[in-house]
Amino acid sequence: MDGSESQLAFSGASGIIVLVAYGAIMLGVGVLTWLKNRGLHESTDEYYLGGRGLGVMVLFFTFFATQYSGNTVVGYPPAAYRTGYAYLVSVPFFITIILAYLLFAPRLYALGRKYSLVTPVDWIHRRFDSPAVTWLSAILMLYALANYMLEQFVAIGQGVSGMTGGTIPYQVGVVFFIVIMLVYSWLGGMRSVAYTDTMQGIALLFGVVMLLIGSLIYLGNPADSAAIMQSQTPEKLAPPTGPGLFHWFSLLVLVGIGAAVYPHAVQRIFSAKSEATLKRSLTRMAYMPFATAGVVFVVGIIGVAAFPGMDTANSEQLVGRMASALASENVVFYWAMVLLFGGVIAAIVSTADSVLLTFSSIISHDLYGRFVNPAAADGRRILVGKLIGVAAVIVLVIIAWYPPSTLYRIFVLKFELLVQVAPALILGLYWTRMNAVAVFAGMLTGAVMASTLTLAGLQPLGLFNGLWGLIMNLAIVGIGSVLATAPAAQREAAHRLTAV
Repeated sequence: MDGSESQLAFSGASGIIVLVAYGAIMLGVGVLTWLKNRGLHESTDEYYLGGRGLGVMVLFFTFFATQYSGNTVVGYPPAAYRTGYAYLVSVPFFITIILAYLLFAPRLYALGRKYSLVTPVDWIHRRFDSPAVTWLSAILMLYALANYMLEQFVAIGQGVSGMTGGTIPYQVGVVFFIVIMLVYSWLGGMRSVAYTDTMQGIALLFGVVMLLIGSLIYLGNPADSAAIMQSQTPEKLAPPTGPGLFHWFSLLVLVGIGAAVYPHAVQRIFSAKSEATLKRSLTRMAYMPFATAGVVFVVGIIGVAAFPGMDTANSEQLVGRMASALASENVVFYWAMVLLFGGVIAAIVSTADSVLLTFSSIISHDLYGRFVNPAAADGRRILVGKLIGVAAVIVLVIIAWYPPSTLYRIFVLKFELLVQVAPALILGLYWTRMNAVAVFAGMLTGAVMASTLTLAGLQPLGLFNGLWGLIMNLAIVGIGSVLATAPAAQREAAHRLTAV
């Protein structure tokens, strides 16, 4: 199949019309939300948590659109294309995330209501009452959020460029949607983000299903891909070896824990209308790994038959090539792929807006409001968070202008440090003997160890460096808290604090 011809068939006014339409809808949601809640946006609870009143469907779709982002739709099929059937492990990734949520989300929700928590750093500060632990956890989370925003910006550019055959340049796509995202996030806060997430989540589900149907009809099937793999790259059909299984298992643990403590995902826990609402939303999320990650895995495998022999750089635009190829087949799939084109970009933006909102909330509520200007009113704190968030976006856009790595590599990097906050965030909910000094030492040592191994290009025994850091982190926290347990008064305070 001639990839260049199929791309040209998808280029032109239709893609631009859909882009503008999605952008206009997002802006409209932001403006309407601002008009409806104009007097409430000076409140931290309203702006960052939607007044703690998100219902089941909105909460489900904002979880869904946040978790299944541009990396899932644009980045996972190329990874499956390059790896082969071993990448089926991507489906359990998302199952382990839901399992991890169920370990702590209901309890954290109850404490969030009890103490009016706004961010995960807010909980860590209240639990350990240590400026050092608060600052370190905030820095690690801000690093992960910035990394995640960069990933989404790269995905926006690659999605726009690939799906239009280069008619809309990578950089133009990035800037266009980032400006729209900044405007509606600034106006409406969490409500704008959650409502646009609902629209974008529906668009994402529709898009990936249509992409799968069209790929099976016109581009091949897994059996065709298996035949090509057998003749050209048989290792893609081989079952993982012992070291390979260990490698994938370690990634499963890293992603399961790391994604569950995403600051923007944790913030949605605090936004739920009730604990029952939260549990129902998470129950619905348990089915989504098969409907989303499973579908895009099959799309990536079919891509081997549709566009065999692509190198790493070219395979990064696999979804765009496949969508363009389907658009050339008939008018039904032309418009289905045009809608997919807009839906994928909208889903990417839906993740970026969530990350930006949480990034701003940690800056304004946990750092500025707690340490720089504790007397500042909510409105001033929110303004500071907005301005610093915009500055961070500008820096990340400059980096994303010429992306430094594949989406998959960017995806893995952020977990190496983010996972180091898990002991403080999760164990702190249950273990009252935890010592704040040991928590700080473990978090810092784990972060330094993971960073050092990564910068040195090492990965001992095939275990991801973030897990090596987490193992050291847990050892220090456990041993330190047992040998130098928190004083009785602090343990009693922790017991009262965590009682629900």
